Amino acid sequence: MSAGIEQTAAGITVTGHMTMETAAALLAAGTDVLGKGAPVCDLSAVAHIDSAGLAVLFGWQRAVEARGQSLRIVNPPASLIGLADVYGVSELLSLS
Repeated sequence: MSAGIEQTAAGITVTGHMTMETAAALLAAGTDVLGKGAPVCDLSAVAHIDSAGLAVLFGWQRAVEARGQSLRIVNPPASLIGLADVYGVSELLSLS
């Protein structure tokens, strides 16, 4: 399983799998890129996300909030919305 992060003018686009296998690398790479740019995370190219991917999003959110900004997550896959609902954290993420 692979995953990647592409820097865009708006922030980042995540590709591939946001899972236990890719979480550590995604957290580090995304935190670095989001620390330098706009706080928007596009998930339109995410093929699969599990609870580790949800944890990555919270890590990015903390990093962006430490800069006094808010992370905006766009194009969340249905599986992310379902996970957030199951864990009762939907209201903690800015999903649009």
